[in-house]
Amino acid sequence: MNAVAMTLKQFGYENKAFWRNPAAAFFTFVFPLMFLVIFNGLFEETQFYVPAIGAFAVITACFTNIAMGVTIARDQGVLKRIRGTPLPAASYLVGRVLHAVFIALILVGIVTLAGALFYGVDPPSDPGRFMATLAVGAASFCALGLGFTALIPNEEAAPAVVNAAVLPLSFVSDIFIPSDHAPAWMQTIADIFPIKHFAQAMLASFDPTFQAWTSTDLVVLGIWGGAGLLAALRFFSWEPRR
Repeated sequence: MNAVAMTLKQFGYENKAFWRNPAAAFFTFVFPLMFLVIFNGLFEETQFYVPAIGAFAVITACFTNIAMGVTIARDQGVLKRIRGTPLPAASYLVGRVLHAVFIALILVGIVTLAGALFYGVDPPSDPGRFMATLAVGAASFCALGLGFTALIPNEEAAPAVVNAAVLPLSFVSDIFIPSDHAPAWMQTIADIFPIKHFAQAMLASFDPTFQAWTSTDLVVLGIWGGAGLLAALRFFSWEPRR
């Protein structure tokens, strides 16, 4: 098979492995809905939380799951063994990325549908900008997930290190709480990182009267994604850490 066929084959394998673990699949789809219900119940800002939790779902699927999953595969020797098979390294990684994006799209669809059915939130007012935001966001966070594996010392540390990178920023980056509730210095820090720009672009694509859509957010996302890709190309390891 050529490289494209092998990549699609790897995507199919990743998809089968995901659905054959029903507990993991169940909680993957339940958590975003749970957050949507909890935060909307606490703050009653559904128009904000539907795109915000949609953004968080993409980050979880494309950054958190890739960073942790690839690190675990690395330290268990799976990546090393793959290098000894006919499967090209790029096909393996792209297959994992495609599956992460596939799951992210399903999650965003579920959150958007739940918002429309149970909270009366309108779908994205500008589908073109919405799809552009999803595409740039998913690609950027996948690249960052691969690059971030270089900072994770071992598989035991993966959940702690990844969550330490994502959760604090999520609280000040228009995910769990509107960023205007945070002190100015926290907002300044959040402006540097990609989570806030992705959340703002998602919010603007749903309701431009609530948040003005600007291509600057996508540019910042793209810069971070490019940095993640460069880090992955330079520091990605196929060998278990010692």
